[in-house]
Amino acid sequence: MKQALEPIVIAELDALALDLVEFRVGGSRSRPVLDIRIDRRDLQKVQVGDCERASRAIEARLDAAPGLIDSRYVLEVSSPGMERPLRTLADWRRFVGRTANVTSVKLADVGGRAEVDIVSVADDESIVVRDPKGIEHHLVLADVSEARLAFHWKP
Repeated sequence: MKQALEPIVIAELDALALDLVEFRVGGSRSRPVLDIRIDRRDLQKVQVGDCERASRAIEARLDAAPGLIDSRYVLEVSSPGMERPLRTLADWRRFVGRTANVTSVKLADVGGRAEVDIVSVADDESIVVRDPKGIEHHLVLADVSEARLAFHWKP
């Protein structure tokens, strides 16, 4: 189901100058839940109105295509949140200077998972991160199995 729906969702978001960050399908077969996380291309924070516009556009497109979803569904559109996933080089570039939780085979000396500082994205498209010991690592996207921005509550 996700493979059939994702291009439709991307097209609708594209028309609104929004990007798809994450798309998950959950729920049950008789009542699927479409969980869509969006981001703004202008680098501003996602507002409730952005989610509302995206939800209405996606819903209208899904409802206009009979047979695409055979049952009632729940559509949830939201911002990517504080611990936003990092999937593309553009994501990494956007968040240079921030801290991320990264799982990578290249971070084996720190157990494969580490909270690192995002230093830069090099010309060769490698991602430069600094681990807690101050050691810089060069990663390529294929080396990263998971990455999300780190968030720490301040008292």
